[in-house]
Amino acid sequence: MNPFASPPAPPRRTRRTVLIGLVVLGVAAALFVMRKPLLMSAPRCAAGQWHGCLDTFNGVVLVTLATLPLAVLVAWALARRRRARGVAWAWRMSLAEVGMVHGTVPFVWMTMMPGGGAGVVPARVSLVPLRDLVTMGPLGIGGNLLVLAALGFFAPMRFAALASLPRILALGAGCSVLVETAQYVLRLDRVSSVDDVLVNATGAALAALASRHWWRTTAEAPSDLSRPVPAPTG
Repeated sequence: MNPFASPPAPPRRTRRTVLIGLVVLGVAAALFVMRKPLLMSAPRCAAGQWHGCLDTFNGVVLVTLATLPLAVLVAWALARRRRARGVAWAWRMSLAEVGMVHGTVPFVWMTMMPGGGAGVVPARVSLVPLRDLVTMGPLGIGGNLLVLAALGFFAPMRFAALASLPRILALGAGCSVLVETAQYVLRLDRVSSVDDVLVNATGAALAALASRHWWRTTAEAPSDLSRPVPAPTG
């Protein structure tokens, strides 16, 4: 026995349990902080009313949380179908597909909500880098980092061709440019800013770094092909 030997690394299952516990605690804390705004939108969302539900940030967040069990069910159905076909990484691919959609659409929807002067106020563009970061504030910067975070987290896990940080940056920047262009063309009373593109792409890249362990192993496997059947011997 060597008293100076370093203790063994915790098993993978323990680290995974700790990670899941931290995620659950984070979600619970966020729900506790946002409980009052979410409850304010709950009656209109339950009644199926557009105004006060899907045209407000709180309503979109509430609908996203309410449809989370449905998203898990869809991922389970996709994974079961793939496993029946003998596809490698069935669960990971299915969760990545559902996560990309369920985690990105709500944020893009919120960025496309029209302001009070939509259709009346002329479209505005800010092409000077880093000028709008001061006016965004911590809340605005945090929100922009989350817009494409789910896409950056799950896309390289699903598509081996995107398993590269520069490609995720390019993907995030391209998607953000499309959103900013749509805001300008539709005259939504929002400023189409180059800083939004930079922050959105940065959020996608940071999320990709967080899932790097999984998309690096997925890149070594075929994207959606069945496992080869071994030829009979003898």
